[in-house]
Amino acid sequence: MIIAVNTRLLLWNKMSGIGWYTYHTLKHLTHMYPEHRFIFLFDRPFDDQFIFGSNVKPVVVYPPARHPFLYYIWFNYSIVPYIKRYKADVFFSPDGFLSLNLKNIPSIPVIHDINFEHFPKDFPFWSRQYYCHYFRRYAHLARRIITVSEFSKQDIATTYGVPLEKIDVVYNGANEEFKPLSEETKIEVRNRYTAGKEYFLYVGDLIPRKNVARMILAYEAYRKSAGTDAKLLIVGKSMLVTSDIMEVYNRSSYRDDIIFAGRLPQHELVKVMGSAKALLYVSLFEGFGLPIVEAMKAHVPVITSNVSSMPEIASDAALLVDPLSVDSIKNALERIEKDDQLRQMLIQKGEMRSAQFTWMNTSKGVWASIEKALSTPPKA
Repeated sequence: MIIAVNTRLLLWNKMSGIGWYTYHTLKHLTHMYPEHRFIFLFDRPFDDQFIFGSNVKPVVVYPPARHPFLYYIWFNYSIVPYIKRYKADVFFSPDGFLSLNLKNIPSIPVIHDINFEHFPKDFPFWSRQYYCHYFRRYAHLARRIITVSEFSKQDIATTYGVPLEKIDVVYNGANEEFKPLSEETKIEVRNRYTAGKEYFLYVGDLIPRKNVARMILAYEAYRKSAGTDAKLLIVGKSMLVTSDIMEVYNRSSYRDDIIFAGRLPQHELVKVMGSAKALLYVSLFEGFGLPIVEAMKAHVPVITSNVSSMPEIASDAALLVDPLSVDSIKNALERIEKDDQLRQMLIQKGEMRSAQFTWMNTSKGVWASIEKALSTPPKA
């Protein structure tokens, strides 16, 4: 079999969540199925570390697709001749984008979530216009759809009017680098970031959907009532100017204890995660919520939201809060602070829960979906 793959998000030292999903899934797939050939379609020069074996053929196709107008050109025109030239049996797209001009070749997108349909203001104007217009078409064009939670499956089916049986749920894996750290390492990390103090950690973009402003308000309320000096460490790069976050931050009596660390490389994030007192991840909407599982693998307790996919992913291994309630978030922070028995229970349950989320399992699920797509006749 010949599998053409959209690998435009494989960018060494610049990978975000979907880039890492692409990396880990393809690395396992190419090793698990060496008898099949993979055509990796890059939109710029690639790093040799992404060529995982002799069964991978890299192809650079211009122009670089980093703007909605260029998305359209790259997917609908640039890559099509190459996919046909190499006689691909299937087109696999880990970031959900498809070509409208590959109607005779089965296409399988991974639509991680459709948060742009529910929170369009989190996206620049042209990006949200593109996503909201084309992802509906992709969902109907796809032979099968892969998504990362039962919540996203229901959301995609309901919003786009596609049959549930067309959508396969394949959970994300989590990097095995996330693991318990020694006390010595934790002390070194805390000295570097928070003047030696314990800290609650948030990891993610600084956009309204992530609920960072309300998280800061809850942290302030917790500090006033708990009488501790634990800090709040915020890791992430802002996609848009978020005046609500800066307004709440600038008004806070504890702004000197709220540290914005920016975006961190993976090896540093592993240390920062493993040294946290707890992960505070109270987003308003997630298709999966990978930091939840990463924290569990690092034996770090998790506080997360009781909405969208987060209860599904966390199960009973996290404290669930109402993300719209500052008091609910604050109370969870206090429980982590005061109840060591609870912390240990969450760590133990998190370790067991996170064992289910491996990239090997993800890759097996993706391959099963590819095989289903090839055995499913095209829609008349």
